Amino acid sequence: MSDVLSEIAEDISITRADLRAGRVMLTPPICTMGEDAHLTQYDVLATLGNGRHLMMGNDPRLPKMPARPRLADFFRHRFVPMVANHLLQSASLAKNTGLDDRVVMACLLHDIAMAGLITSDHGYWGAQLVEPYVDEEVSWAVRHHQALRYFPDESVRYSYPEAYIRYFGEDYQPPDYLRQAYEQARRHKWYMTARLITVNDVYAFDPHIVVDIDDFEDVIGRHFRQPKEGLGFDNSPVAHMWRTMIWPRNSL
Repeated sequence: MSDVLSEIAEDISITRADLRAGRVMLTPPICTMGEDAHLTQYDVLATLGNGRHLMMGNDPRLPKMPARPRLADFFRHRFVPMVANHLLQSASLAKNTGLDDRVVMACLLHDIAMAGLITSDHGYWGAQLVEPYVDEEVSWAVRHHQALRYFPDESVRYSYPEAYIRYFGEDYQPPDYLRQAYEQARRHKWYMTARLITVNDVYAFDPHIVVDIDDFEDVIGRHFRQPKEGLGFDNSPVAHMWRTMIWPRNSL
């Protein structure tokens, strides 16, 4: 029986040459839904012991984060480079247009969940990630840009992105909860803050333009309350989300 479990474990766990010998990484359940491995992934637990253990703590494939990580450290060491550069380009466009610092900050953060945590409902996840550290207007705008990007606003020359036709198909319609969120946002006092995220979103995907996070040190200093303990260690309601990005493959 143990031999069978070992064979199963090799199929459902990740073993790499650059991991310390005897360490096993579990794939997060959200990444196995709909796959056979979802039903058997925890069978690996029966194979542990005698020098074979789950990986916990620092992933040797990732840069080690500072003891008190700041927002810029996540941009440099954890975020998907393409998404990080998109956020920086978006914020740069807003800044160069002379928009308010809050809009610039919202643009810098709007896809933060996609950059380092999760893609589904990324506006909501992103808003939660930053809520303790920014003005309510900024987190509100990050949350609602997810719905607004599907709906045109000719007053600011925002059209439905052509890329979405390629991404989702010509017949795609956003679900009801996003339509409802759009209608609510359209009547809100901060509607334009969220709308300006979408305006500075669609033109910020040039792979040949590279913007440095240091260019926003002043804006971050004024509009992002960085805890002295470091993001992930300040006992805020979302500290665990930042720790998940620091140690993304902790098994338990």
